[in-house]
Amino acid sequence: MRNQGLGSWPARRARMTPERVALSCRGRAHTYGDLRERTYRLASALADLDVRRGDRVAYLGANHPALVETFFAAGLLGAVFVPLNTRLALPELQYILQDAGAQIVVLGDGQDGAGLPGGHISASGYEALLEGGSPEPIDEPVGQDDVCLIMYTSGTTGRPKGAMLTHANLTWNTVNLLVDVPLAHDEVTLISAPLFHIAALAQTLIPTVLKGGRAILEPSFDVDGTFDLIETERVTVMFGVPSMFGLLARSPRWAGADLSSLRHLLCGGAPVPKPLIRIYQDRGLTFLQGYGMTETAPGALFLGAERSIDKAGSAGVPCFFSDVRLVKPDGTEAAPGEPGEVYVQGPNVMPGYWRRPEETAKVLSPDGWFRSGDVGVADEEGYVRIADRLKDVIISGGENIYPAEVESVLYSHAAVAECAVIGVPDDTWGEVGKALVVLRPDATAEAGELLKHLDGRLARFKIPKYLEFVPELPKNAAGKLLKAPLRKAYGSG
Repeated sequence: MRNQGLGSWPARRARMTPERVALSCRGRAHTYGDLRERTYRLASALADLDVRRGDRVAYLGANHPALVETFFAAGLLGAVFVPLNTRLALPELQYILQDAGAQIVVLGDGQDGAGLPGGHISASGYEALLEGGSPEPIDEPVGQDDVCLIMYTSGTTGRPKGAMLTHANLTWNTVNLLVDVPLAHDEVTLISAPLFHIAALAQTLIPTVLKGGRAILEPSFDVDGTFDLIETERVTVMFGVPSMFGLLARSPRWAGADLSSLRHLLCGGAPVPKPLIRIYQDRGLTFLQGYGMTETAPGALFLGAERSIDKAGSAGVPCFFSDVRLVKPDGTEAAPGEPGEVYVQGPNVMPGYWRRPEETAKVLSPDGWFRSGDVGVADEEGYVRIADRLKDVIISGGENIYPAEVESVLYSHAAVAECAVIGVPDDTWGEVGKALVVLRPDATAEAGELLKHLDGRLARFKIPKYLEFVPELPKNAAGKLLKAPLRKAYGSG
């Protein structure tokens, strides 16, 4: 095949095991033979709509076979897939689509294209579109260094940036994962974490397709539904953020649930509390965790099963084909026990941000080292614990919330003179936002009024859970806001 990218994977897998079930969703199943034909048909239909090499094809919707087919069909054409977070508000989606210059948006069930730029393919017209496409093979020459997808991450300046991930980035990440997690050809992978996040896409779906396993696609996470699927479908692999695993462990069904089919539980997206790890280990389950980010496709560190108990709480060691070093502020290497910023290098590291050369230069050195903005501490054996974040990012249920983005919308309210958003602990989500607001002289406002002002302008998960009025915000001599004193004074719910 001339196509060396991920778009060719359904055809490569189908020539080996066409009869195996590739995807199942709400009672419908597609074999790898079906997946090959359907991606050919969709790619043909997209080409008829003038989608060409390098064009951006967006998808807005929950987990569904159509999302997977759109991802692979874009790869068949050498186009670039842009997954959209369904939790974003309309202005946020508009910005991303305009920034990416998306040629077309494929809409999932329940999604309305009103207000979105570019052409649309509705969910109701999707199957008819496929029927009109040709099932003939497509073998566009696509190289490993071609961009496969652009995944947007919120920026500390309040504007999201598109991390470009190549076919090589995603391929090498898959290899890294399979070194640590021995997935088999008969895996049944439950995917209820959203595929518009890199972890679900690259740590579960793509490796499962490579191995020829079956991916169960769930539109959303549901505690009882998860227990039901594990028991009835004999699920072997599942990825989740800590809040998802915490909800399962706190369920009344936990003690009596049949979890005997589970081989690997992958957890990431946020720091994993040690007590949660112990709960799963006490059930005899292989609970694996790692550390990464969108820009590293995403794996950087991984804690293998053989050390998952004695090194519980650590993010592990560098993945096989990745390198990680901890760098002190003076640029020297941090010794064991010393904190340092996490730098990552390897074939899984992105080439840069879409149309953001200045932003790329800030985080990516000429020799390919990516600056994470996170602080880690390594022990004498090289196992890294993520200690803190240089950035002010709040990680709530696996979703990144950047305070600057929330603050900029709060500032648009006439009564707000100053504001700051910090993260505070939360039993369910790990962390949630808390807004601290200084009102303008003689202005009045209720907390509910300000939070309502955010609704519709920001995704719901970005809206702070708490809002408190304060007389002033601490600043240094240069007038820069100091958040450390705010966390100390207001860092509880």
